[in-house]
Amino acid sequence: MSELHKFLFEGLPVRGILLRLTDAWKEILQRRAQNAETGAYPQAVRQLLGEMTAGAVLMQANIRFEGALVLQIFGDGPLKLAVVEVQNDLSLRATAKVVGTLDETASLSQMVNQNNQGKCAITLDPLKRHPGQQPYQGVVPLFDDNKQPIDQFQKVIEHYMLQSEQLDTTLILAANDEAAAGLLIQRMPMQGQNNLSAHHVLRDEDAIGKNEDYRRISILASSLTREELLSLDANALLHRLFWQENVRRFEPQVGDTAPRFSCSCSRERVSLMIRGLGQEEAQSILQERDNIEVGCDFCGLQYSFDPIDTDQIFSIPAGLQPPSTDAIQ
Repeated sequence: MSELHKFLFEGLPVRGILLRLTDAWKEILQRRAQNAETGAYPQAVRQLLGEMTAGAVLMQANIRFEGALVLQIFGDGPLKLAVVEVQNDLSLRATAKVVGTLDETASLSQMVNQNNQGKCAITLDPLKRHPGQQPYQGVVPLFDDNKQPIDQFQKVIEHYMLQSEQLDTTLILAANDEAAAGLLIQRMPMQGQNNLSAHHVLRDEDAIGKNEDYRRISILASSLTREELLSLDANALLHRLFWQENVRRFEPQVGDTAPRFSCSCSRERVSLMIRGLGQEEAQSILQERDNIEVGCDFCGLQYSFDPIDTDQIFSIPAGLQPPSTDAIQ
């Protein structure tokens, strides 16, 4: 069962979140493995996508953004794109596109940053946009300040969080075929409202790397091994790390409030995509095959549009969903 635990350290400007995704993560992997066209992800991609999924959920849970948080990596390598989307209710979906062969033990640089062209993007898309409002997006390269490739995805996110929130952040991520997990430790804002939109105050910038309480707790958190993060329950893990600290824990998010897999694809959205192709292009596809077939990369659902369905797309006003015929898994 997936679970998320928030906590803070009494009297100290430090907070934390512990996350373990089980059923939600396994559903992502199972849906991909059941896709006859693609098959399962290579082992290296499964691990990276799991770490990305855990990291995206931790960020969304931390900032509580009213909308979608979308985490992407892309660049030069066989892994062309990996995407995780987390809504404000912690519903999530994830996918990756691999072109060509990829070694089962490939590193982050070998997968997507072979010539230092790889990038990580985080987009915040508001649930209710104001007129003219655009999603906020921040992009960081997959190399450090010395142009050296970063081969731990958690370090990429730490760098991003430091740039965007101006707050010290420690992130531990791990994933296997059974779970995707993460631990986030962050120095709390001293004043004002810090968020991924880079609203910050100078006092917080000056405190980067200087708070002794945060540094001590960060060192403790960094002693956590990948195996411990994936296997220990929340009580055992927090006691193992912080038994000498005064930790205040909040009600865990489990069951109905826990992170869960959910895909927002729909026949209406696919219809709008086909409409965007134009009627001439749609008809040319139907001249070559009986139906227009579109599959969702996130959940694997297949949508089929025959000539009658396609005619309806272009004959009704934009924004109206055509009658459903068949959508097969």
